[in-house]
Amino acid sequence: MKSWSQKVKYSLTIFNRWEYAALCLLTMMMLVMHFATIMQPGSYSMDETYYVPAANSILHGESLGRIEHPPLGQSIIAAGIWIWGDNPLGWRLFSVIFVAISLVLFYFICREIKLSKYNTLLATTLLAIDNLSFVQSGIATLDVFCLTFMFASVWFYLKKKTIWSGVFIGLAVLSKLTGVFGLLFILLHWLITNRNDIKYMIITALTAILTFGGGLILLDAATLHKLQNPIARVKYMFSYTLHLTFGYYDPSYMRPSRPWEWLFHLNGNEFNGFDAVKSQFYNLYMMIINPAIWIFIIPSFLFLIYLSIKHHKPALFALCWFSATYIIWIPITLVTDRLTYNYYFYPAVGAVCIGIAFLFSRINEFHVNNHVLRSVQRMITPLYLGISILFFVFLYFGNVWFRASWAIILFFIIFYYLDKFTLEEPIPDNSLLPIITQNQNVN
Repeated sequence: MKSWSQKVKYSLTIFNRWEYAALCLLTMMMLVMHFATIMQPGSYSMDETYYVPAANSILHGESLGRIEHPPLGQSIIAAGIWIWGDNPLGWRLFSVIFVAISLVLFYFICREIKLSKYNTLLATTLLAIDNLSFVQSGIATLDVFCLTFMFASVWFYLKKKTIWSGVFIGLAVLSKLTGVFGLLFILLHWLITNRNDIKYMIITALTAILTFGGGLILLDAATLHKLQNPIARVKYMFSYTLHLTFGYYDPSYMRPSRPWEWLFHLNGNEFNGFDAVKSQFYNLYMMIINPAIWIFIIPSFLFLIYLSIKHHKPALFALCWFSATYIIWIPITLVTDRLTYNYYFYPAVGAVCIGIAFLFSRINEFHVNNHVLRSVQRMITPLYLGISILFFVFLYFGNVWFRASWAIILFFIIFYYLDKFTLEEPIPDNSLLPIITQNQNVN
C-alpha cells in the first residue's frame, strides 16, 4: 500500500504529464493576482462609474441604466452584486471569472489551429500578463464578457459547430456592440479559407442574429419591464454610439486617441482629471499595453503578413483576427470620426501575442554553428519572457515582496514547461484549414 507521500508524488507526476498542467498553473497564478487586488480601488474605476449604477438599477427594478448598450453585460454585473453585495467584490467578481475562462479558451483556440504547445503556452502567457488586458478584465466593464463570448464563438467555429458559434457571437453582441467584430473575424477567415461552404456561414450568421434579437427582447423585458421594439433599440444604440465624435468628448475625462496612435505611443490617453482619487489615477496609468508586447505590435503584424503570404495557416488566422478587431477601427474612425481610446485595442492583443510567439519560435529555429551564439539564442525567449513579467508586475499595484515572489514563481513555471515542450515533437504550425486554390474544394 502506497504511503501518503508516495500518493502525492504520483499525483504530481500525473499532473505534470497532463498537457493542460501549465495552463492550469498560469490561470491560477493570474486569479491570485486578480483577487489580491479586487478590492482596489474601493471606489468606481473608470467606466464602472456608468455600469455599476446601471447594474444596481436593474437589481432595484428601476430600469436598464445604460440603454445605449445591450443589456447582457450589465445584467452579469448585477448578478455579481446580487450574490456578493454592492462592493468591489460584487462589482468585479464575474469579470475575474470570465478572464479565467477567456485564457482557457484562448489556449484551446491556439491548439485548435495547430500551434505547437510551446507557441501556445508562450502566446497565452503574454496575453495573461498584458497590463491593458489585466485591467480591462479586472473591473466591472462590458469588454471582458464580450471578448470571452467571442473566444467561445471562434473556438466553436474552428470545431465546425456552426450553431454554437452563432449563439456565442450573439451573446458577445448582447454584451457590447463591438462583439460584432467577432462575426467579422469569422467571416473574413471563412472567405479566405472555406468560402465554398456557404451554408456554414449562413447558419452561423442567422443563429447569431436570432440569439441577439431574442436575447435583446427577453433581457429588455426583464430590465426595462416592458417589451421593446428590437429594431428601434438597435437603431438607438448605433445612433448614440456614432454621435460620440472627437468633437464631443468631455475634457474632464481621459483624452481619446486615434487608432494609429496606439501603435506609436505606449499610452494612448492623457489624463485631464482623476476625480481626486489617487488609486483611480494609478489604475488608469497602469492600463497600458505591456511595453514588451507593445514594442512588437508592428513587427509581429509584418511577420504575420509574411507568413500568410507563405501560406502559413495559423498566421493567416491571427492576421484575420488582428484585422477584424484593430485594423477595422481605422476606416471607422476616418469615416465617422467616432471617439476611440487605447483600451479599444484589448480584443486585438491575443493576435499580437500569437504573432510574437511565431517570431520568437522562428528565432529559436535558426541554425547557429557558433557555440556562444547558440547560447545567446537559447537565452532570447527566457529573457524576453522575464522582461515581460517585470513590466507587468511593475505596473501592478500591491506589496513589492508579493509582486516579486509572484513574478519569480510564474517565470520558473512557464520556463519549465516551455523547456519541457521543446523536447516534445510539436504539431506542425501550418496544418489549419487549407487555403482555397483554383482546383480546391473545401467542404
